[in-house]
Amino acid sequence: MSIETGGAERRNHLTVAEARAAIFERIAPVAGWERVAVRSALGRVLAEDVVAPCNVPAHDNSAMDGYAVRAADLAADGETALTVVGTAYAGHPFSGVVGVGQAVRIMTGAAIPRDADTIVVQEVTHREEQRVFIPPGQRKGQNLRRAGEDLALGGVALAAGTLCGPAELGLIASLGIAEVAVRRRLRVAFFSTGDEIASIGRPLAPGEVYDSNRYTLFGALSRLGCEVLDMGVIADQPAALEAAFRDASQAADVIITSGGVSVGEADFIREMMTRMGEVAFWKLAIKPGRPMAFGRVGNAFLFGLPGNPVAVLVTYYQFVRDALLGMMGVSPLPSVQLFEVPCADSIRKQAGRREFMRGRLAERDGRLVVGLAGAQGSGVLRSMSEANCFIVLPEDNAGVQTGDMVLVQPFDGLV
Repeated sequence: MSIETGGAERRNHLTVAEARAAIFERIAPVAGWERVAVRSALGRVLAEDVVAPCNVPAHDNSAMDGYAVRAADLAADGETALTVVGTAYAGHPFSGVVGVGQAVRIMTGAAIPRDADTIVVQEVTHREEQRVFIPPGQRKGQNLRRAGEDLALGGVALAAGTLCGPAELGLIASLGIAEVAVRRRLRVAFFSTGDEIASIGRPLAPGEVYDSNRYTLFGALSRLGCEVLDMGVIADQPAALEAAFRDASQAADVIITSGGVSVGEADFIREMMTRMGEVAFWKLAIKPGRPMAFGRVGNAFLFGLPGNPVAVLVTYYQFVRDALLGMMGVSPLPSVQLFEVPCADSIRKQAGRREFMRGRLAERDGRLVVGLAGAQGSGVLRSMSEANCFIVLPEDNAGVQTGDMVLVQPFDGLV
């Protein structure tokens, strides 16, 4: 029965918001941490605050190439001529004092000489031998970077729960810290189900299809930094599925399956979850991806994703990815980035469910527009490859006309 028909069946379909709430009510960050070298922290989650052991920058320094001067020496009207008494380089400071009527040539990053309090940029000055001429209009303290301006000694440079990217590695290194504490990697087991699923590398038998879902999941989980356990293809047999669930729940924090969550006679995932653990939900008011199960098996959380390749990716990115980040200890979780652009195509839709269409954002006549990226069937994986965003049509949307404003969720930063 479809969601549009109403009744008890429709009430069992959770909205996206309801499903996400049910997931985040149950999950918690994994226990365990380790100390790693800074470079090995890329893609890892900090287990404790990184506290600044020094000021950054360590000393007052120049933000520009120019001249270090005393503001009191500068005339309010007309040029000021000062005598240049030396040069300050980054790493090689000027050791003397800037006296009355004097200036020091200074490079970006160099320590501010004693008694100087202003940097005049080189471009506005002119030089005649050992004299530099400063135009009016300079402000005391301009172009200075103060010690501790970026980070003060004892301050929290990065909070526990931060996911370390390139900028975070650089920030840690700027503090002279060689090792940081990170949460252990999240262990995720995954497998495909179905007697029709064939592993790659051999010819297809009649009625078989190649297993693409394990490869898309492997890519998504590896990019997220999880420790992955690929359990292959499990046949639609209760005994085989039960053994796979038992092994996976003992080895991993999370189990992800694809296929077997519909209402067919050979769809056993929900039955196994009920018998071996808990089913929190298994139907969603979305397209693609209506049959998706979430719950527990043993000590592991289970996400039972649909079998169709596009539905796997839609449900992974809308539900599973953020849940995994939460279990990794990321805090705060990244917010879903949606914005409106005109749609270049008309789209048919029934109200009552949220739909995720594969779209392609492009610039036309100086503004962004979005169009459909190929055929939209839930088995057409090529359209995901050609897309760079989801077109998100909310539950109350009843169709789109060309030129209508629609919500888009860019893949950049998501996939």
